[in-house]
Amino acid sequence: LHQRYLIHKDINPSNIILNTTTKQLKLIDFGISTVLSRENTTFSNPNLLEGTLAYLSPEQTGRMNRAIDYRTDFYSLGVTFYELLTGQLPFPMSDALEVVHCHIAKQPVPPHSLKSELPQAISEIVLKLMAKNAEDRYQSSYGLKADLADCLRQWQTAGQIEPFPLARADVSDRFEIPQKLYGREAEIATLIAVAERVSQGASEMMLVAGYSGIGKSALVQEIYKPLTRQRGYFIAGKFDQFQRDIPYASLIQAFQSLMRQLLTESEAAIARWRKKLVNALGTNGQVIIEVIPEAERIIGPQPAIPPLGPTEAQNRFNLVFQNFINVFTQPEHPLVMFLDDLQWADGASLKLIQLLMTAKDSHYLFLMGAYRDNEVSLGHPLMLTLDDIKKAKALVNTITLSPLTLPHLTELMTDIFHCQPKAVKPLAELVQSKTGGNPFFVNEFLKSLYADTLVTFDYQQGHWQWDLAQIQAQQITDNVVALMADKIQKLPSETQAVLKLAACMGNQFDLERLATVSETSQRETALALWAAIKEGFLLPLTDAYKLMELEIEGLSEQVVANYRFAHDRIQQAVYSLIPEQNRQRVHLRVGQLLLQKTPSEGLDQKLFEIINQLNQGRHLITQTSERENLARLNLQAGKKAKASMAYQPAFHYLQVGLELLVENHWQQQYELSLELYLEAAESAYLNTDFAEMERSIEIVKQKANNLLDQIKAYELQIESEMSRLNMQSAIDIALVVLKQLGISLPSNPSQEMILEKQHHIQAFLEDYPIDKLAELPTMADPYQLMAVRLSLHISSASYITNPSLFVLLLLSMVNLSLKYGNSFSSVFWYMTYASYLCSLQNIPDGYRFGQLSLSLLEKFNAMEIRAKLLHMFNSNVRPWKEHVKETLVPLQEASNSAMETGLLDYVGYAGINYCNHKFFIGDSLEEVEQKYAQYTDLIVKLKQEYSIHYINLCRQMVLNLQTPVEEPCRLVGKAFNESETLPILIETNNATTLFVAYLAKTLLSYLLKDYALAVDNARLGEQYVASSLGMMVVAQHNFYYSLALLAHYPDAEASEQTQYLTELEANQQKMKLWAFHAPINYQHKYDLIEAEKARVLGNVLEAMALYDKAIQGSREHPYPHEEALAYERAAEFYLALGREEFAQLYMKKAHYGYVQWGATAKVQDLEAEYPQWLALTPVARQDTQGFSITKTTTQGRYGELLDLA
Repeated sequence: LHQRYLIHKDINPSNIILNTTTKQLKLIDFGISTVLSRENTTFSNPNLLEGTLAYLSPEQTGRMNRAIDYRTDFYSLGVTFYELLTGQLPFPMSDALEVVHCHIAKQPVPPHSLKSELPQAISEIVLKLMAKNAEDRYQSSYGLKADLADCLRQWQTAGQIEPFPLARADVSDRFEIPQKLYGREAEIATLIAVAERVSQGASEMMLVAGYSGIGKSALVQEIYKPLTRQRGYFIAGKFDQFQRDIPYASLIQAFQSLMRQLLTESEAAIARWRKKLVNALGTNGQVIIEVIPEAERIIGPQPAIPPLGPTEAQNRFNLVFQNFINVFTQPEHPLVMFLDDLQWADGASLKLIQLLMTAKDSHYLFLMGAYRDNEVSLGHPLMLTLDDIKKAKALVNTITLSPLTLPHLTELMTDIFHCQPKAVKPLAELVQSKTGGNPFFVNEFLKSLYADTLVTFDYQQGHWQWDLAQIQAQQITDNVVALMADKIQKLPSETQAVLKLAACMGNQFDLERLATVSETSQRETALALWAAIKEGFLLPLTDAYKLMELEIEGLSEQVVANYRFAHDRIQQAVYSLIPEQNRQRVHLRVGQLLLQKTPSEGLDQKLFEIINQLNQGRHLITQTSERENLARLNLQAGKKAKASMAYQPAFHYLQVGLELLVENHWQQQYELSLELYLEAAESAYLNTDFAEMERSIEIVKQKANNLLDQIKAYELQIESEMSRLNMQSAIDIALVVLKQLGISLPSNPSQEMILEKQHHIQAFLEDYPIDKLAELPTMADPYQLMAVRLSLHISSASYITNPSLFVLLLLSMVNLSLKYGNSFSSVFWYMTYASYLCSLQNIPDGYRFGQLSLSLLEKFNAMEIRAKLLHMFNSNVRPWKEHVKETLVPLQEASNSAMETGLLDYVGYAGINYCNHKFFIGDSLEEVEQKYAQYTDLIVKLKQEYSIHYINLCRQMVLNLQTPVEEPCRLVGKAFNESETLPILIETNNATTLFVAYLAKTLLSYLLKDYALAVDNARLGEQYVASSLGMMVVAQHNFYYSLALLAHYPDAEASEQTQYLTELEANQQKMKLWAFHAPINYQHKYDLIEAEKARVLGNVLEAMALYDKAIQGSREHPYPHEEALAYERAAEFYLALGREEFAQLYMKKAHYGYVQWGATAKVQDLEAEYPQWLALTPVARQDTQGFSITKTTTQGRYGELLDLA
């Protein structure tokens, strides 16, 4: 069999038949056999492996980093012998992956250990056949036959078989270069150590650097064995030297292979993957499908994604891709991703790699990359990206591979020629001088020596021989590309021709498209490739190539066959054979043929591949119509690349598109010119190339026919100024354009102008009530539409830098909507106006405008701002009209929606207010703290620096209430340290966070009875109250400010007391208004403050009634923690009156309420102050409408409820 150069690949008992009459044995079933001397296998699902799993050789599993050669049959024969002799398989497991792992990593139990009557020599022969490495098996059938014959002789002569040295006659006449790695033991150990850490939950990056051909890919593939044990997935992609403008090319290739791996699993497994992916991607599945179309085969068709602004789109893409990756990086199956030739990576891919490696929640991910370190400088994009990854504290390891040394080469040739090191050392020295020790070059050089019969096997002497002088006289080139080119030129001419076209298409290609550009049938093309496959220049990626030999009509057109060049140097050598003056013409023809054969519905998926071919030959196109068509294709490619966040390639395509326009294109190709320049300007902006952006924008300003065509350019200018924090410049540009649109807004408006705009709105509403505004016509005037849209761009800038201008802008846009009709932008402005009205205490109209905005949300499909609207309504509007608990679910929805639409800041804003509102309504502190912790992790992951301090201090406030600390009124602990952070907040004038910090300190100081400090903190907070107008925190500030004033009132000087009452009156006027509109939230607060006021002023009966009213209100609505507070204040009131029985009853109720809330610090404070009342004795359980949760205090357990009736 092997003498006929045939490898069976499926030797097992079922394929060996015996004629019982003639005693002849025959081998059958050659269905997967091959005539190739070597055949590569890939890392794939064990259930899809060729052959019979129990008998597969380790290399047949695709997880040994070894190609299959004739010695694979020896392993399968060994397993067959094992079963014949022992009656069982060496690895009888039922789990396919476990069997694969045993084949590659576990030694079988020796047959003679299972059957004691078996001679040890026979057992050793079987084990030699089953050696894991092919080099350790028999190298020839002759050697195996000789050993078996020796056993037979011993048995026949002595009746027993003594052990003897095996394989004495086993000399192979085949020229085989061993597949083991020489001189890489330390590097392999490093690789396996990292793989082990990743399997334990780490996320690491490993870079393998070295010259082309040094063995980077071969080293990386040593990960196969440990990964099989860990049940991980391995995916790989390769950047192409001739296709550098295709965004995410290598990553797409890698994830395409992952999708294909998943699709080979069972239906049940695929259904589980589908569920996981759909849950992780939410409504943004189409984001992944746009980049990895194969994903649709698993998750099915997905809804269209709403268009977003550049920043939001980038955020959405990043988050969705992280969520996508996280599905596969799990303890039960780590993910190893290998990206080859990173020196050719596009910028978008490098950014995505950086994202994956710096993600806060990244685990079980092993990202390996190989690059040629001699082709990258310190300023190369790859090196800059790696610097950024390292700065983010991600784990990055680097292995730099060196050439093979003389001892390594000597060891290699000793293994090839089966001789002593001394005999091969002179040849090894010559090879080293010619190849520099480059492994790829070494192998190809040795193959050349054999092919040119400079190395031969002497059958008479039974060993290999060579003539060193003759080899030296041949003057073989020391350039590997030239060597490979010389070899390729020895192939048939038809093979060379099709290989040249393949080299133009890339490192990897499929038969269908290669046949298209070859202008021959798929079968003819496949047959032309056969010679290159046999010589090892091409590697088939599937077994489909074998079917091309069958002469079955129509079969070849249905087969999907894929190939790749065995090495970059081979592709480079083939490409070098195309005369330089012909290369553009070849690329152009390839592109034209691909374009012609690609149906319009499939063009988008193949666009980059086609465009890259056409662009390389564009200078040969002379027809105006052809150049314009190519310009349009480049526009399409630029938009597609931009949509995938690949901004540098997008800009390149758009620049090529501009280059293809005629000289007077603004006159003859106006629409195309305008779109190309605007898209180029946006791509340059997104790529932070502001100089190029400005150049394109200026051309549009000069050449565009009208202001409407210029608007997009102005919007880009505004966005770019905003991105560089040039807020005033952005505002100035917008005001100039708004003036051209007929809207004059002064940069420093007077109060009269603001009042006038407000009056116009009120006048309109007299005839057209708010409830009817949804029926206004849709805005149609293009200039007004531009105005309301343009104003959105500077809303945040004006709010931050010029509040008066912001208010004028807001009122102007509301007026514009009322006059010209509703639009997408009106939805935002109406909700902003609702918040503004509520901050002015016009709560009824504010609430109605908020409801108007939400009603228009669906009409205008304003999904990209849904998160903003939900957040604004439930943070700034709803709490002034409805119970705060009604805001909880919508705020969670707002946070989730913000995540889906890339509004990362609003993920934090809505999440924080959700937690704050849970705290404000008295939910369990344990649950509140958990929610704060969850959102803290999310905000940190999303790198929302502005929100981190805010949520941390809120969480620390809760922690201080939960756990007694030495200084409970200071925000110092595991979440926040005011000593470090407050100075930073003051220096940066972060008014919003400072306001909440002082509110938290006021609350703690008051509840823990440091009343003077509480007043001081409240007054400090009052300085910053304007930063949070309209939000629930303002009401909380008001509440605790007033309580602190009244608690400290008896200890204050007379002059201070007068001031206290003045401040109190101002606070209560606001609280009374809030209580009028939302008594469920504020009436009991108002009543408790009034009770405290009556107490300090000596109005005893009034105080009694008001305390009870406050208690009843906080219980009914409910606000349990404020019910406890009301009981506490009433208890101290009665104690001061000498009514100790009442005081004791009320204090027990307060104590119990704080226990239920989980405020252990407060509970211990009361227990220390009133030990005589709060002794922990068993209490009878009775139902009550009040507190209803049992908790453990620091001193004991309440097992049953107190009767609080």
